[in-house]
Amino acid sequence: MPWTNDSTFSGFILVGFSDRPQLELVLFGVIMSLYLMTLLGNAAIILVSLLDSKLHNPMYFFLSHLSLLDLCFTSSIIPQLLVNLGGPDKSITYGGCVVQLYVSLALGSTECVLLAVMSYDHYVAVCRPLHYTFVMHPRLCHILASMAWLSGLATTLIQSTLTLQLPFCGHRHVDHFFCEVPVLIKLACVDTTFNQAELFVASVLFLVVPLSLILISYGHITQAVLKIKSAIGRRKAFGTCSSHLTVVIVFYGTIIFMYLQPVKRRSKDQVPDLRFDSMGDPFQWGIHLKDGSLQQTRCQPLDKVVFLMGPAEERKLEM
Repeated sequence: MPWTNDSTFSGFILVGFSDRPQLELVLFGVIMSLYLMTLLGNAAIILVSLLDSKLHNPMYFFLSHLSLLDLCFTSSIIPQLLVNLGGPDKSITYGGCVVQLYVSLALGSTECVLLAVMSYDHYVAVCRPLHYTFVMHPRLCHILASMAWLSGLATTLIQSTLTLQLPFCGHRHVDHFFCEVPVLIKLACVDTTFNQAELFVASVLFLVVPLSLILISYGHITQAVLKIKSAIGRRKAFGTCSSHLTVVIVFYGTIIFMYLQPVKRRSKDQVPDLRFDSMGDPFQWGIHLKDGSLQQTRCQPLDKVVFLMGPAEERKLEM
């Protein structure tokens, strides 16, 4: 086993919230409730998107992929966290740590890319409405989704494998509530300059670049929305788009704060909020079930109707 000098090494101790035992039972209840709602919410989104033929379009295609990501991501972390919060045993086996490391990094990276892809979908829907069907054809949607999943797989195979090659010299206490690259690098007893540099480059590729593309897309969307003559239409468009953009900024901002700073300055106190972002995605995205179909209160292709309407039709829409 190349990553420890102790032949009897069997796993790690996830320190997590053990320094705040008075909060563990409260956190257990809150996290359990959020987790169950996440499972139900994302499962409902996936099922309705598949069963309702009216929702077989690019927007809900990507949304179902996002829901699947959130479902798998939370399931790779939360069950072990609940076990640690519900009892005195804070350990995680070697195999469990490896699974968490590979799976969480793959899914998290995939989600970063997928959010950028979804922003492009919004851009085409709002800024190029007449070309939307031609541009966002099913083949392109499948290619973009596949690229997102494959990019996440590639980065976890590289980063996680390099991290597991580090010698930990018997260090077992992980100052976090699950196994991930930055905290494991921090445990290494050798020079980790190369690993930190590689992590920084990967963070730029999967965090800074996608976020920049999202901001560019929403810059064009903002310009397009300002051209809407109806004040009510502009207000509604800005309200829904700004809510989505806020979610994206919070998601990327907290992850960037975690991954783009020196390893030695990281601590578990900085990351609980970002790791539970995906647990609230069904609610953050404003999705709900109504009359047997999936409704979504964010920028969507229907916004293109506003640009094709005359004043009379706009007044009808405002009513």
